[in-house]
Amino acid sequence: MLDLRLIRRQPDLVRETLRRRGLDPALVDRVLALDERRRAVVQETEAARATHKRLSAEVARLEGEAQAARLAEARALAERLRALEADLRAADEALETALRALPNLLHATVPPGDATANRVVRTWGEPPSFPFPPRDHVDLGTALGILDLERGAKVAGSRFYYLLGDGALLEMALVRYALDVLLRHGFLPVIPPVLVRPRVITGAWGGVAFDPQQTYLLPEDDLALIGTSEQSLAGLYMDETLEADRLPLRLAGISWCFRREAGSYGRDVRGLFRVHQFDKVEMFSYAHPERSWEEHEFLVRVEEEILQGLGIPYRVVLLAGGDTGAASAKTYDIEAWMPGRGGWGEVTSCSNTTDFQARRLGLRFREGRRSDYVHTLNGTAVATSRALIAVLENYQQADGSVAVPEVLRPYLEGRTALRPVAPRRAMTPS
Repeated sequence: MLDLRLIRRQPDLVRETLRRRGLDPALVDRVLALDERRRAVVQETEAARATHKRLSAEVARLEGEAQAARLAEARALAERLRALEADLRAADEALETALRALPNLLHATVPPGDATANRVVRTWGEPPSFPFPPRDHVDLGTALGILDLERGAKVAGSRFYYLLGDGALLEMALVRYALDVLLRHGFLPVIPPVLVRPRVITGAWGGVAFDPQQTYLLPEDDLALIGTSEQSLAGLYMDETLEADRLPLRLAGISWCFRREAGSYGRDVRGLFRVHQFDKVEMFSYAHPERSWEEHEFLVRVEEEILQGLGIPYRVVLLAGGDTGAASAKTYDIEAWMPGRGGWGEVTSCSNTTDFQARRLGLRFREGRRSDYVHTLNGTAVATSRALIAVLENYQQADGSVAVPEVLRPYLEGRTALRPVAPRRAMTPS
């Protein structure tokens, strides 16, 4: 959430961010109008309270008809005061709702426009050239006997899957490899709750209200399944104050993630690219406001270190304003080369949300006499479903096997390749 004082002082700065995001700048005018209305109600309410207090004191000193007159006046004013207090509550709620509709301010380097204006910052590695027609991960995983989408759909519906045998081991290898990289950089491993209060999710991701189109909700328990451990890690120190000497506080979240992905379609829904449940290692950092942009670049470098270790060609993309999430001031996506797609596919994302999440969740730090909001940042270390795509497709061999990247071999008992198995029988009705 944005600082209301900043909106009052620099409304044009906020309007410019909205334009760069492709949103209506009039949202700022609505906030300012509601703020003015609220301040007027506050002033009237405080004046009424002061007058009521004075009348109450006079009633105690008077007698007879004079006292009765003052008492009637005080009672009438008390009724008016109750109405004003209801108006004030309504004004508070309307202003809060309007403020929550505003996204974070964009960093000056973020280009305006939609996804077509995203900017490639740098690339690493060369896409492999195969002397045979490359297959996608669905065909490869099925032939290897490690991926079963058909039975996943039978049990749970479309975009659920089973990982079997070497598929499960390869996923665990990716998790442990990414975690070991983070441990070398001083991250604290955390296994967080995957069910959190809806307030935590809206606090972390922005917006006015909980979005059940994208997130699984359990209304009877007032809980929701996280879409990423960023959400539960953002809530870890909710409504608390950290000491400045603990910053940056770097966490490595290890969790399942759940997304409804309502409205997604096209090639992204084939196989593992856009699924409802996946494993993820997430970086989350509580940073000092004066050093958060350095921290942002550091997290991107860690993401690149992980992909370079895997030997996966990739490109770093700076997202344009219209493609940047509401909570983020600046986001880099890293897209890996995926031969089965014949192009690039997002595998990690890294965002600096500055103090946007912190204001919504009450995350502060103390430095001497100073108390202020921390900056929070998040970045994907490995999202296993998409990392599996990149590994299987880039390391496929002519004989149908898949070479194991060298950095993953210690987690797979030194094995150098995954090989096809005899096909399992197709499903038959019982």
